Amino acid sequence: MQTRSERFPSVRAAALAYRFRESLFALPLVIVLGGMALAVGVRAAERYVGPSPRFLLKMDSGVATTLLSTIAGATITTAGVIFSLTIVSLQLASSQLSPRVMRWFIRDRLSQVVIGLLVATFVYCVLSLPDLDGSSPSPAPPLTVTVAVVLTIGTVITIIAHVDHLAHRLEVGQVVREIAAEGSMVIDAVAAAAADEQPVHVTDMDAPPDALRLDSPGNGWVSQVRTDRLLALIPPNATIRLDTRVGAYIHRGQPLVTIWPTPGHPDRLQDKLTRAIVVSGSRTMQEDIDFAFRQLVDIGLRALSAAINDPTTAVEATLRVGSLLRRLLVVPPRPPAVAGPDGRVLLRPWELDPQEYIAHGFDQLRHVAPGQPRVAATILRVVRMLIAHVEQAGRSEHLPALQEQADLLLDSLARVPNLHPHDLERLRAIATTSTDPAYHNNRWMAP
Repeated sequence: MQTRSERFPSVRAAALAYRFRESLFALPLVIVLGGMALAVGVRAAERYVGPSPRFLLKMDSGVATTLLSTIAGATITTAGVIFSLTIVSLQLASSQLSPRVMRWFIRDRLSQVVIGLLVATFVYCVLSLPDLDGSSPSPAPPLTVTVAVVLTIGTVITIIAHVDHLAHRLEVGQVVREIAAEGSMVIDAVAAAAADEQPVHVTDMDAPPDALRLDSPGNGWVSQVRTDRLLALIPPNATIRLDTRVGAYIHRGQPLVTIWPTPGHPDRLQDKLTRAIVVSGSRTMQEDIDFAFRQLVDIGLRALSAAINDPTTAVEATLRVGSLLRRLLVVPPRPPAVAGPDGRVLLRPWELDPQEYIAHGFDQLRHVAPGQPRVAATILRVVRMLIAHVEQAGRSEHLPALQEQADLLLDSLARVPNLHPHDLERLRAIATTSTDPAYHNNRWMAP
């Protein structure tokens, strides 16, 4: 028989693991602690090393003291340089792309490994120096010196790889590609979780007047909701309504869930509720599909601002929005009502539907696109391809929302005073033909 912890894995543990991955400090700290442990372990292993092993470096204590002192000074100085490069990359990403992509740079594993190796090498050398007698010509501990040199060589190689990696990470194509890839993973994870749920038809989601309302204990973003834990909160044949959604910002005292009929011990539910719904200080993409669209749209809007004026970046962000929608519009949506064991029911009336995702992906870009015909052409092309995709997948319920985006954009383009009639004709052809139009005999025609 499974225990309670096996049936319901800790949401807090999952949240802590996610914060560890998102932290710039956590992994370097672990590596530094490893450097301290390595220094202690090497000191203990020296007594088992033979008098003159071939594979270890041999030098007197004075030379070894100078070597380890030099390594310690160089590594801690280089660590400062790497910190500076990291801060500069964060500033560039924030100003040129969007402040919301900073988390993507902060969580970069190679940057964290480089910082951790530099400080760990410094710590190892400092802890190993007391074992050396710099004024004596006696032989230095060979294993201690060899490990210090190997750490230094490995750190230098990692620094070179980090500089190359950092240069590629600052490319906008790499940034939007990674955001879209993470968003696609979240879509698949949410779809897989929805496939395991048992939908139930509920016509009325209104709570009775005497229902129990549990409020949010703090302010923040709803980053994770565990369906199984919410259903476990309530007694058999009861209903619980989630009064928020993943990705929403909730205020302290705002309704979080409503339960009816009222359970026997309502005062015990608040602590259990915090284990089922994670409210974070910053928005994350644990289960928040909409956050992927938010980041891509922000990059596109920043690129089209007067300060940057980079329509090519906006085009790439728009194409990635289309890639996410291409996946999202064909997976089964999360049911608004879920049946649990013993007659329990979970209601989710505020879940975003596909039509809202379409609006979130295109609305703001569509508003600024008329000033950039190339971006407008990209939006129309992406919408046209999405229309063909959902028709082929048998999801025709999404066609009105997609067609509305194309119609609204074409209407806005028709009102642009400086747009040449030939350009407007071409944009209309992009929106209506199955392939892109080709320029032939001074007219835009479908090939």
